Amino acid sequence: MARTGPRYEGDTWDLASSVGATATMVAAARAIASTGDGALISDPYAEPLVRAVGVDFFTRLAGGELTLEELDGDTSDGATVGMARMTDNMAVRTKFFDEFFEAAGVAGVRQAVILASGLDARAYRLAWPAGTTVFEIDQPDVIAFKSQAMADLGAEPTAQRRAVAIDLRFDWPAALRAAGFDPALPTAWSAEGLLGYLPPEAQDKLLDTITELSAPGSWVAVESGPASSDPDDREKVLARMQESAQRWREHGFELDFSELVYIGDRNEAGAYVENRGWRLTRRTVGDLLAENGLPPLPEDDEAGRFGEMQYISGILEK
Repeated sequence: MARTGPRYEGDTWDLASSVGATATMVAAARAIASTGDGALISDPYAEPLVRAVGVDFFTRLAGGELTLEELDGDTSDGATVGMARMTDNMAVRTKFFDEFFEAAGVAGVRQAVILASGLDARAYRLAWPAGTTVFEIDQPDVIAFKSQAMADLGAEPTAQRRAVAIDLRFDWPAALRAAGFDPALPTAWSAEGLLGYLPPEAQDKLLDTITELSAPGSWVAVESGPASSDPDDREKVLARMQESAQRWREHGFELDFSELVYIGDRNEAGAYVENRGWRLTRRTVGDLLAENGLPPLPEDDEAGRFGEMQYISGILEK
């Protein structure tokens, strides 16, 4: 049985372990969301990248050998947000960030930074305007794996792709500049599926650094989960994560989100950046599901906090 371990200071990971495995999970969800009539997104690289990672559980899931119904079990009571709902969320989330970068390009932004890029293939699949440079930042092992896997697939970037192989806990701004990033140019920044894996103070530092490196007219998009200091809320979230982990364990893969994320009180990301000069637009996950004709989230206490997930985009006016 494949396993992942809990977080600790200075920990590292690849795409089959710890936080890195969540990038593979997200890619598997994108692969599923890219199939079928009326698919909201098209990511032709998601499934082959998952297969390249080689975790059997995710490979079977991305390829359809393991169905969502088999994985989620009976969710007729609406109490569990399983992989099927996660796939819906990944579909609308992916579309949100795709459209964010497309809109920034239309507005004339020619420099993009994808933080914690994982198995994100936007540098290869989006129609970037001529002259666009896309910087991808992630752990060295993750960057090396994806770069080689995409080369093995014969994929060519649709923009000038510059991979920045560094842990976000280190001096990534210096590494970004060394790769050719120009802070005098407007930049489109994305922090997708990232903030919950950072301690509260690290989240604030990341958002401060984005602002410091941004010229006026820069764009930012982040996914911001609900924050709460209520112990009952924390216990409900942990219980839901552990229930999902048990179902995954039954299919041969152990990934306990409760060991990977930082749950509890933190600054709400949207308000935090808004106070630093960004003019924001906010949409909840429920808004995105409704806009795209997908079923709403269940209105129960266990999933209610997830319904507060916000997708935020903004333009710097300083």
